[in-house]
Amino acid sequence: MKLFRYFLLLFSAAQIVSCGKQTETLNIITAKELYPIKVGKIFTYRLDSTVVATFGASLQKTYYLAKDSVESSFLDNQGRQSYRIFRYITDTLASKPYQYSATYYAVIDSNKIEYVDNNLRFITLVNPVSETTTWKGNSYINTTTNSTNYFLNNWQYQYQDIDVPYTVKKGSINNTVTVLQQDESSSPTFNPNFYYNKTYSVEVYAKGVGLIYKDFLHYTYQVTPSKYYETGSYGIRLSLVDYK
Repeated sequence: MKLFRYFLLLFSAAQIVSCGKQTETLNIITAKELYPIKVGKIFTYRLDSTVVATFGASLQKTYYLAKDSVESSFLDNQGRQSYRIFRYITDTLASKPYQYSATYYAVIDSNKIEYVDNNLRFITLVNPVSETTTWKGNSYINTTTNSTNYFLNNWQYQYQDIDVPYTVKKGSINNTVTVLQQDESSSPTFNPNFYYNKTYSVEVYAKGVGLIYKDFLHYTYQVTPSKYYETGSYGIRLSLVDYK
């Protein structure tokens, strides 16, 4: 009888562990679930653009509404499903017609999502989606011989805040994942009397939705021979307003 009870306890424990593992598997988020792209989808964002003012005197912001429309799909030269995305912009009140702004491409690989912006290919999402997962998201970009892209060198992407709500212009969205791409500066705080360099980049994706937030800023501030922001300093912030 004691032996029977012992095996019964072992069986019950195994069942509990098995159920726990099954539940954990069901809750796993994949890269494709974070970027469920298809032709016809439209995403509207509030777009804040940061550029250098005349003579590098300051950084100034301009505000828009941006509409990303998934226009068509095709197979790339590796036979991977790819999508062409057109961006249109207008003023924040949408008082004027949308004007074409740019074309982007998304590539759906078996274990990763690639995004092509201005002929630069980024690895934006990979599997497994875990806070222990890191990857070289800019590894396809030539950052050595092209000085324009030097600041993209050796970025280590990392997942953070998995399966938590995140608030954007549309409101609070559940089941999101943050991708910290870069957070680097020449000193802890900005002081207008000293040289300063900063690069910050983060994206937030929502399960079943796609990209809901992006914040990128790169600038270099010089103090000799005069105080100014270098040409090539810029930033972009996207916050989801609506999607369909």
